[in-house]
Amino acid sequence: MASMLTTPAGRRAKWVVAAIWLIAMVVSFGANLPGKFTDAEENESTSFLPGDAESTRALAAFERFQGGELAPMVIVYRREGGLTSADRRRIAADRAAVNALNLRATTPFEEPVFSRDGTAAIVQAQVTGDGEAETILDPVDAVRERVSDPGGGLEAKVTGPAGYAADQIKVFEGINGALLGAGLLLVLVLLALIYRSPVFLWIPLLAIIFAELATRSIGYVLTELGVTVNGQSSAILSILVLGVGTDYALLLVARYREELRRHEDKHEAMALALRTAGPAIFASGMTVIAALLCLTLADVNGTSGLGPIGALGVAVAMLAMLTLLPAWLVIWGRRAFWPRIPQYGSEGADEMHGAWRRVGDRVARSPRRVWLGAVAVLLVLSLGLLNFDTGLTSGNGFRDDVEAVAGQELLAQAFPSGSNAPTDVVVPDPARVEAVTSAVVEAPGVSEVRQVKRTEDGVLLAAVLEPDPFSTQAFDLVPGIRAAAKRAGGEQTLVGGGTAVEYDLREAASRDNRVIVPIALVVVLLILILLLRALVAPLLLIATVILSFAASLGVGAIVFDVVFGFPGSDPSLPLFAFIFLVALGIDYNIFLMARVREETLRHGTREGMLRGLAVTGAVITSAGVVLAGVFSVLGVLPLVFLTEIGFVVAFGVLLDTFLVRSVLVPALTFEIGPKIWLPSKLAESR
Repeated sequence: MASMLTTPAGRRAKWVVAAIWLIAMVVSFGANLPGKFTDAEENESTSFLPGDAESTRALAAFERFQGGELAPMVIVYRREGGLTSADRRRIAADRAAVNALNLRATTPFEEPVFSRDGTAAIVQAQVTGDGEAETILDPVDAVRERVSDPGGGLEAKVTGPAGYAADQIKVFEGINGALLGAGLLLVLVLLALIYRSPVFLWIPLLAIIFAELATRSIGYVLTELGVTVNGQSSAILSILVLGVGTDYALLLVARYREELRRHEDKHEAMALALRTAGPAIFASGMTVIAALLCLTLADVNGTSGLGPIGALGVAVAMLAMLTLLPAWLVIWGRRAFWPRIPQYGSEGADEMHGAWRRVGDRVARSPRRVWLGAVAVLLVLSLGLLNFDTGLTSGNGFRDDVEAVAGQELLAQAFPSGSNAPTDVVVPDPARVEAVTSAVVEAPGVSEVRQVKRTEDGVLLAAVLEPDPFSTQAFDLVPGIRAAAKRAGGEQTLVGGGTAVEYDLREAASRDNRVIVPIALVVVLLILILLLRALVAPLLLIATVILSFAASLGVGAIVFDVVFGFPGSDPSLPLFAFIFLVALGIDYNIFLMARVREETLRHGTREGMLRGLAVTGAVITSAGVVLAGVFSVLGVLPLVFLTEIGFVVAFGVLLDTFLVRSVLVPALTFEIGPKIWLPSKLAESR
């Protein structure tokens, strides 16, 4: 492995490695593979459902009835105090105008339905989806351009499932460009501050850009093999590649600079840097990859798809930092570091005597008091979990005002909230339609049930719910509606539609949390045992990361509620946060403990920890700040869920960097002493 890692440092090999990457980029752009990856994204919520979910089976039956997946587009008109005769003429004119557009894949708009209090009216059509974004977006935009916000006291909005889908598509359309641009700008600024060189910062930055493009090119192949990718997982992929790639670059460069001061030949210095830092980077990358691959066990297809895509991103970033970056660094040589050029024989600036050595000395004076205090802080922060709420839904998940949500609010003031997105009930036996209708209308939260279509395959019913169909209150009604429908119509009677889809997604997310978290813990623990060749140290590291995760999620729950005023969190947030924080948090412990083990072989456990902390402190802190900054970039996107992921992971990374890795882990090591390496022979060291 060592000989393979040092290959890019060869006098001829460096040119070969650089050429291979350049050719790969040219081929990728020539075939437009990154663009095809973006086009392959699927952002419909139904595409993320597990195959055995009732909503999935109901959707298939619904498509047989209607000849495709239909999404209602609802125009809501409302005037405070009541619609005037002029308003009614305006509604009729609007209906005629939009029908005259002959919108693709859209049925004609039906006659308006007026509310009982006379303040509002709804006009509805059906859009037949075919998986293409334009099929939904184009007709919704055309109708909005004609009818929205007429003024004069009359309010008009386009909502319904088609309206919500169009607003989600608009959010995800520019998500990759905005996120990548903001992330690269942040990394550029942080690298400039860290290296203080106008030349050097571009070398790792370009290597990261190459890794990002290569990931999307190979990712397109995965989508062709059936992996589900949506805008959300694509955004997280960009952040993973940027953050992990920058971290690995910082660690390799730090060791390379260290070796340049000890060795005159740059090739020899890079070979030693790759030989020493390379295994730690490789182990770290494999840990993150293994944790992400655990997501493939998820029932939610969107979560499952992030597993192989995210693992691919980390693998490519790791490969780029272990091949392309060292090749470029050796090609440029020492001059790349101008004006702070590391000179041979200048190791007088002893890394063993710096700020982080002083931190280690202070911790070593009273390790028990330090680790007890650190654990107490983490436990107090974890109490915020008592405030964790899963009230975030597709209906309130936008941070900015969007027309679909505004339209739903207008509709709810005069009609049953579920009028714009009724719940579908598929009854295979026509003889049981009346019984099913009577049973469902009596179920809690159902306002009315009407027959939509009758075919030889059965009858389709639409149940209008009283609460907002995209609210947790509506989701809680689904089990009762299903029980009533099956009691009257048999087990083959299916309940689907937007509300049921959301319910099934949340149930699948809860299952994923219960199943994947312990599996990921076991996988990461096994990798740590193999890397450190010990048992006590890996168990302690896992315990500290779990504490850090609980504290981060607890702080997030308080901040989301008290500071940001978010309506809640997505049920899948704990799983995403756990996977990222465990994998990335363990990263820093790997970098620290791998160096500590190296120093322990020569100096003993206590001095090994002090020396390991001294030489890795600055670079790991820089890496933590960069990674936290990159994840915080998710906050620029107008989706609450991504903002919450960004905050929790960024806070957790900083917590790992400044408290867990720099204080808690050293204190525990000093307290336990050589026994931390049990059952290896290192446990017998000083």
